[in-house]
Amino acid sequence: MKSATNLFKWKHFNVEIILLTVRWYLQYRLSYRDLVEMMSERGISISHTTIMRWVHQFAPEIAKIVRSHLKQVNDSWRCDETYIKVKGKWTYLYRAVDSKGKTIDFRLSEKRDMKAAQRFFEKALSSNHAQIPRVITVDKNPAYPVAIENLKNNNKLPHETQIRQTKYLNNIIEQDHRFIKKRTNPMLGFKSFLTAEQTIQGIEAMHMIKKGQVEYNHSSPLFVVQLIHQLFGLIA
Repeated sequence: MKSATNLFKWKHFNVEIILLTVRWYLQYRLSYRDLVEMMSERGISISHTTIMRWVHQFAPEIAKIVRSHLKQVNDSWRCDETYIKVKGKWTYLYRAVDSKGKTIDFRLSEKRDMKAAQRFFEKALSSNHAQIPRVITVDKNPAYPVAIENLKNNNKLPHETQIRQTKYLNNIIEQDHRFIKKRTNPMLGFKSFLTAEQTIQGIEAMHMIKKGQVEYNHSSPLFVVQLIHQLFGLIA
């Protein structure tokens, strides 16, 4: 992981200002121009394109650091996909949570098929905070059983892992989609697949923090600010 000094080298703005605007954009329903106005009230002049570049650069960095401090989830997976518009076309955000609603992993895909589902499961299985699933609950998407069977045949998933195609058991992840959609819908679609991936990584990371998935003693009401600063090595 790059040090905070290297990450923010040559930036013309204070590190705290950069992290503040990025965090606000990822966490709240704010546009880049909203943030420009909010910063101008504080006597800070920033263009919306500068904030946009910060989000694309630092959202993945926030996600990378947060993932290294996540608490372990349980072995009951709930998997589903939701829709994200990129360049005027719908793409598919595969997501998985455990039975308590804690995020296991996510993956943006241009297609919704067996290969996309399998790549998503492979990514989730490689996550350090994920347990090997005892049971995987999915909807009626026919791609899921085939992808899971392929993983079992390739010894990437135990043969004992059960699969349940029961829609009502997936209500927990459908409810969890709402936070992500609440943030992405006002963006009116992403301009490229790459920037969509970068931004969603940050949104998901902030959501995991909100759900208490990060190992951190947050006794202060400003714990999110302190957490982000501590993870970046800005405070001891």
